Amino acid sequence: MSGAAKQAAPGMSGDAREGLSGKTVLLGVTGSIAAYKIAGLASMLVKKGARVHVLMTKNATNFINPITFESLTGNKCLVDTFDRNFEFQVEHVALAKQADLALVAPASANVIGKLAHGIADDMLTTTLLACKAPILVAPAMNTNMYDNPIVQDNLKTLRSYGMRVIDPAEGYLACGDTGAGKMPEPETLFAHIEAVLACEKDLEGKRLLVSAGATQEALDPVRYLTNHSTGKMGYAIAKAAMLRGAQVTLVSGRTHLTPPLFVETVPVVSAQEMFEAIESRFADTDILIMAAAVADYRPKEYADHKLKKKEGAEHLVLARTVDILGTLGPKKKPGQFVCGFSMETEQLIEHSSEKLKKKNLDLIVANNLRTAGAGFGTDTNVVTLIDAQGACELPKLTKLAVAHRILDRILRQG
Repeated sequence: MSGAAKQAAPGMSGDAREGLSGKTVLLGVTGSIAAYKIAGLASMLVKKGARVHVLMTKNATNFINPITFESLTGNKCLVDTFDRNFEFQVEHVALAKQADLALVAPASANVIGKLAHGIADDMLTTTLLACKAPILVAPAMNTNMYDNPIVQDNLKTLRSYGMRVIDPAEGYLACGDTGAGKMPEPETLFAHIEAVLACEKDLEGKRLLVSAGATQEALDPVRYLTNHSTGKMGYAIAKAAMLRGAQVTLVSGRTHLTPPLFVETVPVVSAQEMFEAIESRFADTDILIMAAAVADYRPKEYADHKLKKKEGAEHLVLARTVDILGTLGPKKKPGQFVCGFSMETEQLIEHSSEKLKKKNLDLIVANNLRTAGAGFGTDTNVVTLIDAQGACELPKLTKLAVAHRILDRILRQG
């Protein structure tokens, strides 16, 4: 396939699936000290292109002024059901129809109880009862209140009606107690919203296994062999697949990245550990994407003490590590899809095409370390997708956009 023609892809610098453009999100804010944090969430949503409408209970206005939300969202913050200065004819119904998702955060015990029993006595509860979009509820209250069987029964009721309850964090609460009941940080709430709204769930029902990061091969208790991989590409693939509905397992070498929410993460250190983690899950996997930078060599012998410097030349004897794709590619079953990565500095298409055939892969993602915007540690990548039909060179994209392009290609081939 070394002579395969390159097919230029349309030039893009990003991907619409990186934001929430065109989505309408309702934020319901109730009377809790955590209400001030929702200003940050509203700002995040607006920056990602969402249309945000905030509804507050009267108690919530004691903790944060509605003008804050109006300044951030550009929309009137609604509190009073009978406010005559409204935009729509029947405002709570109109907002409920517009919504793609509603989040109640912080959700007090009082509002949770109202929603569980169909009580609509203010703008917030009235709108939510008329809303057919997904509803998320993030409880925030004193830990003893949260543990109260009545509150727990009400949360079970909300779940039984199809609402999604976001478990509170544990920690020091404003009341001075320590325990469950702390509202998750805005970044976590945003991740829950993004998981529902960001993408079409075209990978729902698929089990995807992805590797990421660099492996480390120990020489002694202090030193090891590794490479410059940061894991950003593999983590982007894991996140993109999760957003598209896949059940994702991320086998990760050492990295400073925070794993995406809603993804099972398996930490490993060496190439052998990575192989064992992937091999044990391979039979139950629909799609394997090996984005990790696995060390090709390891010290032949490990010293259980720190090796001391010596005068004169020293020689380090190396041994080959296990070839994960070379071992698993030939074992794939009908219906399984295996994708590898290839980092080259020359003859990108030829060398990567050889790997595609030799390791029995369905797709290989190739990039050149010397290309601007590609390689280790960057937030962008420049890749060429190679399969049996040919090669398609993509423009410089964010790594999340590249991840979506890879998944698009896998779905087309599958």
